[in-house]
Amino acid sequence: MKKIEVPISEKFCLTIEESAAYFGIGENKLRALVSNDPYADYILKIGKKTLIKRVLFENYINSVDSI
Repeated sequence: MKKIEVPISEKFCLTIEESAAYFGIGENKLRALVSNDPYADYILKIGKKTLIKRVLFENYINSVDSI
């Protein structure tokens, strides 16, 4: 089966590393945001894996003045 590469800007969910690159926010800061509010609507947990729902996190970023 051939693996399909989807551009980050079209992915529904991003890893912490992808989110850091896409949003220009450090990985440590993203991990702190996740640990401070583990039930935020932009977080998706799959087992131990944490994903960031791209569009919902964009909305969150647009609604705050600082993080």
